[in-house]
Amino acid sequence: MAAELTDTLKLAAPIALTQLGQVAMMTTDLAFIGRLGEDAVAAAALAGTVYFVSFTFGMGLMSAVAPLAAQAFGARNPHLIRRALRTGLWAALLIALPIMAFPLRGEQILLALGQAGVPARLAQQYLFGLAWGVMPALWFLAIRGFMSAIHRPQPILWITLVAIPANALLAYLLIYGELGLPRLELFGAGLATTIVNFGTFIAGIWFATRRRPFRKYHVLGHVWRIDWALMRQLLVIGAPISVAFLLEYGLFSAAALLMGLISTAALAAHQVALQVTAILFMVPFGIALAATVRVGHAVGRHDANAARRAGLVATLLGIVLASALTLAVVVARFAIARAFFGEASDGAGAAGELTATLLLVGATFFVTDAVQTIVAGSLRGMNDTRIPLLLAAIGYWIIGFPCAYGLAFFAQLGAVGVWIGLSGGTAIYALLLILRFWKLAGRLKGP
Repeated sequence: MAAELTDTLKLAAPIALTQLGQVAMMTTDLAFIGRLGEDAVAAAALAGTVYFVSFTFGMGLMSAVAPLAAQAFGARNPHLIRRALRTGLWAALLIALPIMAFPLRGEQILLALGQAGVPARLAQQYLFGLAWGVMPALWFLAIRGFMSAIHRPQPILWITLVAIPANALLAYLLIYGELGLPRLELFGAGLATTIVNFGTFIAGIWFATRRRPFRKYHVLGHVWRIDWALMRQLLVIGAPISVAFLLEYGLFSAAALLMGLISTAALAAHQVALQVTAILFMVPFGIALAATVRVGHAVGRHDANAARRAGLVATLLGIVLASALTLAVVVARFAIARAFFGEASDGAGAAGELTATLLLVGATFFVTDAVQTIVAGSLRGMNDTRIPLLLAAIGYWIIGFPCAYGLAFFAQLGAVGVWIGLSGGTAIYALLLILRFWKLAGRLKGP
């Protein structure tokens, strides 16, 4: 058990830090955009919504590279490891153009959804810069899955650490037109992200082909061949992951709409509390990716006990870390509110007070969200994604959303009721996933 914990930590820590690096880049972009005015910030939020909805499908497919490669690694099949990455690269290439169609038509989509003309137009400028980075971003995710599967995620972290200041410098130069460059504002922010995406992919493929231990896998060998059999398997595993991501994202988008019906202060408090949740989420997300790999290794070598142990250790580790982070947030909730809304949040600021309350109510949600993420990752290590998709629909939309709506408006709990509903739905989903994992783990054959 101690050895499993050590291996999980060694794998999860670089991945979690990489995800926090991604958050740092997005935060830097938002800080620069904020100096352009409120309309620019609103446009960036709208653009992010359109972009993420389309990008999520590709992200789910790329998530299937890790379990396929991890099972091949556990089975000591280097040829299949290479095929898994190669198939992921081809899948990214084939779906990139359809994914790009959404951000390239973002203004029309936003107008059709009833958004105002000025923010929609500004959002389209941002999306014109972002859209061209879809393909290298997906390629980089595939490479991350491959490197994680063979227990070498460190290069992805190193690349991200270099990308953070590079992104900040490019965004600053292109947004404001410094050093003789044209002032591109929102388009410049999106273009900077695209350039960084190409750079991270080039660095990733260099590591994968030139550095030990990656180069022995010859990941670009016969790269011109599309492995249709493995492509079908990747789609079978990855497509339900994509839909499950969209169900979760859709729930929080719907929750934001409910908050908007309650009050502006409720919506502002919800967005801040959700941003805190997104930062906390990076830690269990890293553990979830590690769980996918560790369980996949065990499945690959047909070691049922190791698969159960890997899932259990990852889940317990996630609970401990999420509980510690949650306690820190609860203690610092008023300070967090002040950081976003100023000193008025101590008393007079309705949004600040409500933010602190939501962070307190969300204490259980932070832990259950960590559990569902990690257990879902463990199930992906077994190639089980379709049943978890059904469980996500039950937890989020059959239980979570109706409870949020009913508690907010019928029980008149307002914003607090929305978060209680989110917490309850997530808890049910986490419990169902645990039962699913334990059932499947019991069916695995021993070594």
